[in-house]
Amino acid sequence: MIERFYLKDYLSFKEVELSLSSGLIVFTGPSGSGKSILVNSILSSLGASSCEAALCESSVTWNINANEIGIESDDINVFRQTKKDKIRYFVNNQSVSKKSMNELASGYLKHLSLKDYSDFENENLLSIVDERLDAKKQDIQRLKEEYKKYFLEHKSAKSALQKIEDEEKRIVELKEFASFEIKKIEDINPGISEDNDLLLIKKELSKKEKVLESISQANKIFDGEHYAIAALDSLDVNSSFFSDAMNELRATLDSAREKFSALDEIDVEEILNRIEELSALKRRYGSIEDALNYKEQKKLELAKYENIEIEKKDLQERYQFLDEQVKQLALELSRLRKEELQFFAADLNKYLKELYLRDAQVSIEDIDYTDCGKDMIEISLNAVALQKISTGEFNRLRLAILALKSEFMQQNGGVLMLDEIDANLSGEESMSVAKVLRQLSKHFQIFVVSHQPQLTSMGDQHFLIYKNGDDSFTKELNFEQKIDEIARIISGEKISSEAKTFAKELLEAAKCVS
Repeated sequence: MIERFYLKDYLSFKEVELSLSSGLIVFTGPSGSGKSILVNSILSSLGASSCEAALCESSVTWNINANEIGIESDDINVFRQTKKDKIRYFVNNQSVSKKSMNELASGYLKHLSLKDYSDFENENLLSIVDERLDAKKQDIQRLKEEYKKYFLEHKSAKSALQKIEDEEKRIVELKEFASFEIKKIEDINPGISEDNDLLLIKKELSKKEKVLESISQANKIFDGEHYAIAALDSLDVNSSFFSDAMNELRATLDSAREKFSALDEIDVEEILNRIEELSALKRRYGSIEDALNYKEQKKLELAKYENIEIEKKDLQERYQFLDEQVKQLALELSRLRKEELQFFAADLNKYLKELYLRDAQVSIEDIDYTDCGKDMIEISLNAVALQKISTGEFNRLRLAILALKSEFMQQNGGVLMLDEIDANLSGEESMSVAKVLRQLSKHFQIFVVSHQPQLTSMGDQHFLIYKNGDDSFTKELNFEQKIDEIARIISGEKISSEAKTFAKELLEAAKCVS
């Protein structure tokens, strides 16, 4: 529920703060006082509308799931819209888009002044019928869970079977392609680090002549080696260090000469061609490792293609079993729903009669299988499609559907916003709407703007919206003040004693309505 609402600087409202209760909350007041403006600002604070208020804020007890946008839920979650240079939206002091805010609130908020068909969506209508069956111990939930499990597996098996059949049509081509790809890599038969080894050989070959020439020149140093030793001996200096150094140098140069001489046996052109083959492989697959992995993948695919007939046969048998289960369980669901539908229609029409509407026609039609079964519930009002009935009729029919659903609700249903749902209704019609709203208020927090005394008298909380000069104000009314306001609605600004008596009778009678 919405526990608190705050509004600042919006049209005729300078500042409003409302502490809100559960149940049916009624806004009344003279025409032009700002009732619809106030309702719109509440919707705006939740991202469901737009306004130019400096600030509008709702504190709600909803357990919102805001992980996707990086917001943690709290015991009290605060939705806020502000405007300075531009309009901005916040949830728990964290900036969000209007769309994100609206998505968070939409699971808890219904605005019945809009012609929204969501309550008439097949999944919602089926859930109402199924909840009624569940209450009658028909074990419908177990049946639905079993059906859904088989349906999803059936859907997956059908997709896999279709894929195999599509592959079968071009199995020869796929096998030839896989074999060709495998042979192409195997013909080259690359080693994991072969490319690096070959590049190293290429590098050595490119400097071979230069290095051997350098070694040849360096060997001339040994021609004067005995002179250096003789000089050291004449100086009484031990020449062993010099001999060791010369021997180490001789060994290094000999080793280098042998290494580069060994390259004489290498075919340079063959090395270059091999490097080009490996480079082409890398250009196509990314690396030699990737090429080898791709080859193994194609080998697995080839094995799969060769075993596809066996796989197809097993899958066909499984699919046939699942198909039978889905059809059997869907048939049982349909049977139970069709049996319940007559009671669903009777109870719906009972509400419609209370709401002074014509009977609705309810039927179940067969559709393609979905995860809810193969049933489509169709509703029309006196044989007129929902799209063609008036907004007033549509909203009262919607109330009847919500009332049916609320009979088996185990938890709070959220917030309903209604703007003048009893406009242009007679007193009896308004009272019928009020009684249905009173029942719904056990499961929903309901905000309603009313100009009728009957609906107004049913309010658990009553706010008067009034003007003083150009400014609008709100005031929560006590019992005596409610009498005066309802009497004003009945008789106008000049309140008669008869109007006050009737207003008091309405309020006393409302206490007895369950």
